Amino acid sequence: MRDAIGQILPLAVGVAISPIPIIAVVLMLVTPRARANGPMFVLGWIVGLAAIGVIVLAIAGGAEASSSDSTSGVSWVKLLLGVGLLSVALRQWRGRSHPGEEAPMPKWMAAIDSFSPVKALGAGVVLAAVNPKNLLLAVGAATVVGQSGISGTDQAVAYAVFTVIATIGVAIPVVIYFAMGDRAPALLGSLKTWMGVHNAAIMAVLCLIIGVKLIGDAIGGF
Repeated sequence: MRDAIGQILPLAVGVAISPIPIIAVVLMLVTPRARANGPMFVLGWIVGLAAIGVIVLAIAGGAEASSSDSTSGVSWVKLLLGVGLLSVALRQWRGRSHPGEEAPMPKWMAAIDSFSPVKALGAGVVLAAVNPKNLLLAVGAATVVGQSGISGTDQAVAYAVFTVIATIGVAIPVVIYFAMGDRAPALLGSLKTWMGVHNAAIMAVLCLIIGVKLIGDAIGGF
């Protein structure tokens, strides 16, 4: 199990560092429903990642394969995932904003002020499970765990570790909001502005590093 967790840690970090979802939860924390919407968004995020895990682990666990076939399958997953992340990195880098210029945010963010707790929950699910980068990483992590040869219980624990680490990015603003009280808005505002400016660059560098690592691991596993 420790080996499986070690392999998926970079993928979990890649999900955790997701500027758009972090900006979204920060925006929710400056609305009148912040005390409900912030935690509900985080809960939705966890549900979205858990749903991917349940589906992929069920499929991967149902496929009986030899040890060599399993190793080869994991290597192919890593290779394809790495290539996909390099493609995302290139697209993000080309679309990055100029120095000092804040990147345009998705139009749906303008409606965050009117979000109910249910909508906040749904937004968390969608941004965790449907966002292309996060979907790629979560599917990759679940596949690696599912083909690791460990028991079903250990698979669940390993993927739970992935989910916890992957949730840190969106959970930190919520923790800051409840822990810092009146001082939280200034800090959260600075975080939102910084991530808004550097969103594309953060994503490009992150996807590049993880993509190269995965491709290297895949080549070593063949």
